[in-house]
Amino acid sequence: MGKIVLTMFVSLDGVVENPGWSMPYWADDIAAFKAEESAECTALLLGRVTYEGFAQAWPESKDEGAEHMNALPKYVPTSTLETPEWNATFLKGDVIDQIRELRKEQNLLIYGSTVLSDSLIKQNLIDEYRLLIYPVVLGEGQRLFHQGTSATLKLVETRTMSTGVAMLKYQRIEPAAE
Repeated sequence: MGKIVLTMFVSLDGVVENPGWSMPYWADDIAAFKAEESAECTALLLGRVTYEGFAQAWPESKDEGAEHMNALPKYVPTSTLETPEWNATFLKGDVIDQIRELRKEQNLLIYGSTVLSDSLIKQNLIDEYRLLIYPVVLGEGQRLFHQGTSATLKLVETRTMSTGVAMLKYQRIEPAAE
């Protein structure tokens, strides 16, 4: 069985929106961590907005890892996009059931994609959270966990990056049977 891993850049106060604020902290050890994540997955699961942004940037990128990123299959839940590009498959209809099926065979990595992530968190489908916590407080913006969201997690790894970013890796704990 595969798994679904969510990776997210998070400010100290929990903001995940438009993470351009993370760029001053980028360093080789963060790049190496992101490369590890990418190498472990067999496909990407991306929300529509993230997919559109990535599909514009990555195909022409000369960055290290671009060849791998471009080659990975991408699954994108969307009701608005019609023509898949960049090695993508659009998921339509009962997206949650389709993702459950994909999870049986694939190690899916989600970059950002807050609307998709929120839906999967509520369905208890995220197996692992890899959060890069940046030493910035933004005061406002979209957060990873919304009101009414609950999850029980176990911390399985921590790393402190050279620029003060903390990587926290959590695994979901199955809820006790009632």
